[in-house]
Amino acid sequence: MTNSDLKGIYSALLSSINEDGSLNEAGLRQIIRHNIDKMKIDGLYVGGSSGENFLMDTDMKKKIFDIAKDEVGNQVKLIAQVGGTNVYESMDLAQYATNLGYDAISAVTPFYYQYSFEEIKEYYQMIVDSCDNRLLIYSVPSLTGVNINVGDFKELFKIKNIIGVKFTAPDFFLLERLRKACPDVLIFSGFDEMLLPAVVNGVDGAIGSTFNVNGKNARKIFDLAKSNKIEEARKTQHETNDLIEAILENGLYPTLKELLKLEGVNAGFNRRPMASADHSQVENAKTIYKNLLK
Repeated sequence: MTNSDLKGIYSALLSSINEDGSLNEAGLRQIIRHNIDKMKIDGLYVGGSSGENFLMDTDMKKKIFDIAKDEVGNQVKLIAQVGGTNVYESMDLAQYATNLGYDAISAVTPFYYQYSFEEIKEYYQMIVDSCDNRLLIYSVPSLTGVNINVGDFKELFKIKNIIGVKFTAPDFFLLERLRKACPDVLIFSGFDEMLLPAVVNGVDGAIGSTFNVNGKNARKIFDLAKSNKIEEARKTQHETNDLIEAILENGLYPTLKELLKLEGVNAGFNRRPMASADHSQVENAKTIYKNLLK
């Protein structure tokens, strides 16, 4: 069995939140449609960091899974991020998303407590045992503090139905070693600003938060690099990184939502304790939109 059907460009789906912290369903549907109709992405990564997942209770996470599947149908691929600090919730969410018809699930490495590798391995075993679905490890050491080496990755890939990794790390030596050691697993790049070198190192796709507003250029970089048109790809990566740099300086998630609003999408607020854009950030987002997106 191959997993080539999952390859491609995925937006790490943002969530539209009302000012009182509740979910804005209409706004979420608009974000989904924008990604499919305008960004032309291959799939959506639902319930990740960009979706403010770790600020939500189980019911809200399930509601987002419901809405995304209902809005998407079978138009693009769907991957449900179910991981967190409570493996029993992760198992519940994994089964829930599988029953909805998600194409795969993903799980961030367990964080906060300093787990041994055996504990991390057991966590993933419990999740895949809870459902009949494919799983991508979500490795993001800068946020979790969990570093996985090539040997440990290889051990995790032996677990039935673990098919790959969302690799969100700037360690390209590790990425190259992992690609060489595991040629048959799926590797997705998770750092938008490093998409070109990731593609050169053989990733199968990319999952990114800025793809919500810059998905077309992400695909352009990916396709050019795969076609060995490196100079053209570098030019687009430079342009993309000008945008990313401006977004990061202004505040990642608030700015992405403001940019979506300028596209006519009701992206809402951020869920507390994450702050929403203040007046200065809103004005800066307008400048970013005018100079770097339009």
